[in-house]
Amino acid sequence: MTTQTSKALAAASGTFTFGGDLTVNRLGFGAMRLTGEGVWGPPADREECVRVLRRAVELGVNFIDTADSYGPYVSEEIIREALHPYAGLVIATKAGLLRTGPGVWIPLGNPSYLRQECEMSLRRLGVDTIDLFQLHRIDRHVPWKSKSANCSR
Repeated sequence: MTTQTSKALAAASGTFTFGGDLTVNRLGFGAMRLTGEGVWGPPADREECVRVLRRAVELGVNFIDTADSYGPYVSEEIIREALHPYAGLVIATKAGLLRTGPGVWIPLGNPSYLRQECEMSLRRLGVDTIDLFQLHRIDRHVPWKSKSANCSR
């Protein structure tokens, strides 16, 4: 199978546009399972995770979805190792969950925490801007307006 044929596979499902100007193939890659058991810690075979990511891109996947809470931090680090500098890719990440152990997901929507996690995701992914930064969960203890803190530099 040629590279062009491979790339056509993910594109066959059509495209989706976020916010009017960020267009990706509908078939994307969710990076939650690039981690250890319970979405905690490193995977048993990091190199296999790198191979899977690279193969997904070879098959035309151009949208990679991750979060700071996957690992925590593990999936963002593996994505950078496998795909940086992300030519032709859209990398989306999320913040808003505090992880204190396997299977523990605590909503945390404090604006200063979200800003901190945005900054850390920029570093882990090795980018100056994040293509799509998402609030992972609603924290009912924090007013909605204050959660939309600006993460731009």
